[in-house]
Amino acid sequence: MSTEVATDRLTLRHWSVDDAEAALRIYGSEDVAHWLTPAMDCVPDVDAMREVLRGWLDEQGGLLTPQGRWAVVRSEDGVVVGGLSITTLPPGDDLQISWQLDPGQWGKGYAAEASRALITWAFTQDTDELFAVARPNNKRAIATSKRLGLQWVGETTKYYGLNLQVYRIRPADLSA
Repeated sequence: MSTEVATDRLTLRHWSVDDAEAALRIYGSEDVAHWLTPAMDCVPDVDAMREVLRGWLDEQGGLLTPQGRWAVVRSEDGVVVGGLSITTLPPGDDLQISWQLDPGQWGKGYAAEASRALITWAFTQDTDELFAVARPNNKRAIATSKRLGLQWVGETTKYYGLNLQVYRIRPADLSA
């Protein structure tokens, strides 16, 4: 995504290495890392987070649109409140949208608001469908998937070898 996507309260933009401290509040949190698929250890410190961000930035140039990783920034004060990504699910055919928020920002509707904007944008990029996967006991992710209009399509171990709930959204679902 070469341009930013904005909602009433949020701006989605590419990550920067300068975002390391804010990103650490997200990816350094056990409350977040515990739910990530694939599983990711908590990032231990700012230097390690900078390396993760550098890796994401290096990877970004080789990804096909609409794939990528974005920082979710609160427009009123420029604070990074979360991250979004569109990546391929293994074995590489299906596109997954995922969201991660700073636990201090949970319950404010940011995940749904930012994800809806990114889904809407992705569907302008010749994307036919997006999936979200969640561990069966990740009630927050499942609730957000439903709030976004994703439809439950079943449970599988196809992705990452984990037992996951699978949700899907197609362009027609946005208007429903």
